[in-house]
Amino acid sequence: MFNSSTIQHLGCLQKFCASMDTKSNPKFVFNILLLCLFLKCHISLAADTISADQSLSGDQTIVSAGGVFELGFFKPGNSSKYYIGIWYSKKLVSMRTIVWVANRKTPVSDTFSSVLRISDGNLVLFSESETLVWSTNLVSATTSGSAQAVLLDSGNLVLRADGSNANTSEPLWQSFDHPAHTWLPGGRLGFNTVTNRTQIMTSWKSSEDPAPGLFSLEIDPNGSNAYLILWNRSRQYWTSGPWDESSRTFSFVPEMRLNYIYNYTYVTNKNESYFTYSLYNPETISRFLMHSSGQIQQLTWLENSGQWNLFWNQPRKQCEVYDLCGAFGSCNEVSAVACNCLTGFEPKSQNEWDLQAYSSGCSRITNLQYCGTAVSTSAKYRAPDGFQEIHNMSLPQNKQSVVVGNISECGPICLNNCSCTAYAYESSTRCSILTGDLLDLQQLATGDRSGTTLYIRLGSALPLLESGNANKRSLVIALVSGTAGLLTITFGYFLWKKTRGKERERRRKNGETKTLEKERKHRKRYDEILSNVADGGGMNDTELPLFSLQSVLAATNNFSEANKVGEGGFGPVYKGILPGNQEVAIKRLSKKSGQGHQEFMNELKLIAKLQHTNLVRLLGCCIEEEELILIYEFMPNRSLDKFLFDPSEKFELDWGKRFRIIEGIAQGILYIHKYSRLKIIHRDLKASNVLLDGAMNPKISDFGMAKIFEINQTEANTNRVVGTYGYMSPEYARYGHFSEKLDVFSFGVLLLEIVSGKKNAAFHRFEHSLTLAGWAWELWREGRGMEVIDASVRETCQPDEALKCIQVGFLCVQEDPADRPTMSSVILMLANEATSLPPSKEPAFSTHRNSVAVSSSPQTTPIISNNAVTISLPEGR
Repeated sequence: MFNSSTIQHLGCLQKFCASMDTKSNPKFVFNILLLCLFLKCHISLAADTISADQSLSGDQTIVSAGGVFELGFFKPGNSSKYYIGIWYSKKLVSMRTIVWVANRKTPVSDTFSSVLRISDGNLVLFSESETLVWSTNLVSATTSGSAQAVLLDSGNLVLRADGSNANTSEPLWQSFDHPAHTWLPGGRLGFNTVTNRTQIMTSWKSSEDPAPGLFSLEIDPNGSNAYLILWNRSRQYWTSGPWDESSRTFSFVPEMRLNYIYNYTYVTNKNESYFTYSLYNPETISRFLMHSSGQIQQLTWLENSGQWNLFWNQPRKQCEVYDLCGAFGSCNEVSAVACNCLTGFEPKSQNEWDLQAYSSGCSRITNLQYCGTAVSTSAKYRAPDGFQEIHNMSLPQNKQSVVVGNISECGPICLNNCSCTAYAYESSTRCSILTGDLLDLQQLATGDRSGTTLYIRLGSALPLLESGNANKRSLVIALVSGTAGLLTITFGYFLWKKTRGKERERRRKNGETKTLEKERKHRKRYDEILSNVADGGGMNDTELPLFSLQSVLAATNNFSEANKVGEGGFGPVYKGILPGNQEVAIKRLSKKSGQGHQEFMNELKLIAKLQHTNLVRLLGCCIEEEELILIYEFMPNRSLDKFLFDPSEKFELDWGKRFRIIEGIAQGILYIHKYSRLKIIHRDLKASNVLLDGAMNPKISDFGMAKIFEINQTEANTNRVVGTYGYMSPEYARYGHFSEKLDVFSFGVLLLEIVSGKKNAAFHRFEHSLTLAGWAWELWREGRGMEVIDASVRETCQPDEALKCIQVGFLCVQEDPADRPTMSSVILMLANEATSLPPSKEPAFSTHRNSVAVSSSPQTTPIISNNAVTISLPEGR
């Protein structure tokens, strides 16, 4: 064990190694280099304790007894500063994940001359200059005698009296009482009336700065049994709602209902009130985070994918976080980037914005130039400041309502007020004047009628017309400059006109004019289609390559039968070869198609905005003459149903490939439900709409029947039921009611098909069961679950994994949507081997007793996708 003085000497020796003259004695140099390399190696104290005669410095760490957590110095991201922190052991979590930081406000610059040790009964951190950087701050009366710090497998760093038992003795101090941005299972978040201590979780400033950020979570000090998220420890923008003991949830956090993973407990008595949680399966790795985005997040580690899975977060909408984008920043819920500076502004700290930490806000590019002088509405006077219109904005709260004679007075009123930074119209007789920094602005979605037009005050180069000589000189300069500019523009225009005439004549001779007009016509039609598709029209932000019909004909050999690889209700699919030998799948809308036109436009708009490894990628489109064509990446292994239900090919799908396909499909669905720019319900998930690339990775396709939801929307109704019999959930098939749980139901059917190798549609021929789920359920109840597994993989599969998949499938196809898990829960159940699953009830449609024909509902008009053919089938030949 190295003591602090030894560590300091070693640090000096390392610096000497780095600055040595390589021309010294070779043997001496070699020995010194070996010593330097040794010193640079990571040194673990191999113990979980720092005792009174020990210290921690440099690359040394301590590790909890079970090897779960590690404590030492760390450097976040590209930062040059070092902190003392606790993180998960690399053998459990391959991604470095910090859960607690000691010196959040005061980092050190040199770890080898900085020391963490026991001093006067406290755990303290000294910098290279022997300055006290951080301490547990216990008074001497409490810490009489020696002490030691122990890192527990719970992630709790405990300071205890030397010789006492860390598991049974009351600690002198513990990190769980002083959480940073992470709340681990077993920790408490509450208020102790005896010690007057409140546990508060505070976000990092950014992913590379552990300093306390603007957002914090704490219990309501007014005793409402609720938790609050505060901005700057002062402004509340979210509450959990009160605790309901009967349902064991907070009223505004319905996700807590899925308590088969987390055991939540709320305790309140005369001494304290606190909230805590544990895991039913101790092997599950999970943490609760106050994120720098201002949202609280429940995360679970998925070792198979090497990433943290978001189980739930609050508030659900990013833009509900108060002042997320800082002064003069605008939040946009559907944009790929959450925050943008208003026109005329730029980020105050581009580095912070690059790290998605926006709280520093934006600053003016050009300062305001006018203030204080009276402004007439006549044309004689003109202020150098102007206004920029920004449409469909939500207004901040620091606004003043002003009565005006007419709307035209709003601008001059703002210009006469030195503090005014923007204004908006309330009515023909009132306007809102906004002063100071504009906070909490939001760009609302197209179609949201609650927004208003905001007029932002910006600096301008226009000269102010005043009386006197200065005015005359300014006027002469302006007139001369204006005249010169006008002559330049006029001369340029005639030159351009002459050149353009020659070019037009050349194109006419070459027959190009007609082609250009044709292209403009196609481009106009393309833009018209995109502005009037399934999301209700509005601004088009879809930018797809537009292919010519000639290039498509060349790629498919004039749509030859030899290139045809599939056909559905919309029309045929062809394999094509683009220049550069790029293979593509070309989906052509049939002129005779009864469906397809609306589906084509829907898919064009939706899938162009989706980017995920488990979604098929749209490369472009062709809209020319009467043709509507979509061009996708080519999937050489065709669609999943070709392997799954063909006896001659199902042997290609061993159990490992099947399980990876199940996980990939689940990840793709989770993305469109939760993480994509648009919240989307697919509505037609089935084996034929899952394509397989060359490595047999699944990619969800065919978004023609998909539906866009608002970010905070959870359900909807329709009179146009679309999809495929057998994959529709009961509430959708009967009443046209749909939500994310419709896709969950379809996924459950698909999962059972993948495990069993049987097609759900085939079961209508059997009297004893209407569906695949019903057949599987009967075997499951009789203890014959292994018989559900496809015979081709039954002997080689992992039985526990396959049986778990069957049970997850049953959970997904429950009658009541509330009984079905979310896709986030599905992924968690599939990925964690030891996760205990809740008991499932009888699946929907499993017997004649709980089934109702779709046609019996007069409220809906079904538009059914034919399950007998493959709708999106780019097949390699």
